[in-house]
Formats: sequence, C-alpha cells, structure tokens
Amino acid sequence: MDKTTALIIAIVIIIAFVILFFVTFLINRKTPVPKGCENIKISEEACGACQVTDCSIKEKFEYNKLKEEVEKLESEEDVK
Repeated sequence: MDKTTALIIAIVIIIAFVILFFVTFLINRKTPVPKGCENIKISEEACGACQVTDCSIKEKFEYNKLKEEVEKLESEEDVK
C-alpha cells in the first residue's frame, strides 16, 4: 500500500467519524426528555456536594454567583 492510498483511507475514516458524530448528536437532540424529568432543577447545595470540578452545571452556578456580586458592586457604586 503506497502513501497516497493510506492517506485517502485515513481521510475517509476521519470523515466517517465526523459524520457519525453529527448524526448521533442530531439523534440525541431530538430525543424527548424522559417522563417525570421535565422539571428537574439542580440545587446549588446538591451541586456543592459533588466532587467533579469541571462540570458545566457547577461552572454556571459559579458564573451566576460572580455576576450577582458584580451587579451588587456596580449598584453600590451608583449609590455613592
């Protein structure tokens, strides 16, 4: 097998993986939420007990907390 054939096979495999990723992503997005899980809310206390540090939910809680602190500081500056 020469280099050109190996390169073409590698490109075809990569393209197949990309297509597979997008197809599974679209199928997953169209999947309905399971019955009984429509209104599940995660509390900040329960999230704080979790040991996962790179969780997007935890990052959202921390972002909202920082945003509230900044807004509080800005409102205090406006009062002065």
